[in-house]
Amino acid sequence: MTSQDDPLVSADWLAAHLDDPKVKIIDASFKMPGVLPLPFDDYLAAHIPGAVFFDVDAVSDHGSPLPHMYPDAGQFARDVEALGISSGDTVVAYDSGGWVAAPRAWWMFLSFGYGNIRVLDGGLKKWRAEGRAIESGKASPAAGRFSAKLDSSFVRSQAQLVANLSSGVEQLIDARAGNRFEGSVAEPRPGLRAGHIPGSRNLPYNQLIDPDSATMKPLDELRTAFNNAGLDLARPIVTTCGSGVSAAVLTLALYRLGVRGSALYDGSWSEWGLPDGPPVATGPA
Repeated sequence: MTSQDDPLVSADWLAAHLDDPKVKIIDASFKMPGVLPLPFDDYLAAHIPGAVFFDVDAVSDHGSPLPHMYPDAGQFARDVEALGISSGDTVVAYDSGGWVAAPRAWWMFLSFGYGNIRVLDGGLKKWRAEGRAIESGKASPAAGRFSAKLDSSFVRSQAQLVANLSSGVEQLIDARAGNRFEGSVAEPRPGLRAGHIPGSRNLPYNQLIDPDSATMKPLDELRTAFNNAGLDLARPIVTTCGSGVSAAVLTLALYRLGVRGSALYDGSWSEWGLPDGPPVATGPA
């Protein structure tokens, strides 16, 4: 993979481009409901200079009862414009260093037809560990001008995955922790059944991240992790998780391995695991 193809950028690269008016930085940090302090409060306390807050819950379909589902193209464009981003800018997404939501923001931009989006390798954790500049408070950029058009092939619906139960055309890989995948613990979102989509494989997203540097692991280690999970990188792949956020970490890793055409199940377990949902499997894959 060449540097032009790689969706990741380094802290060195971003530091060298902080003053570039065409480089726009978004803090896409995310936490599970009820975890404090809120991501926005963390952002107000400390963020990379010039960064604006990309709220995964706000940039979503507010008419859906499910958490942070994809909005339509018009809303996505308006929300991005409000962050001061225009078509033609280079957008760099980061999160707190836990690799939860920056890849989700990256995949959303790609889904809406915008390829000039990168993810900061190591996020804020690595940035701060290297003693780089931070600032506090809320940024107030002038509105941008942004165009968006959703390519529906980037996401999957529950109906599509129900049909896949019998066809088996697409492989499913679940980014949740092993005990959640196996159904041995209760889901953190109340009211959901425990387990996984029948036929899916499991690869917890944090296994793709170096715990010391907070950077994504080398390509050979990523490939080994997917192989060990039983995934065939030459066949169609759909990533899933608890609510369509951390699944994008797997999507990002697959992209770095040259996989194109994968999709993300937006509703993920927040939809599939509902009491009246489709069949559920438990135990290891």
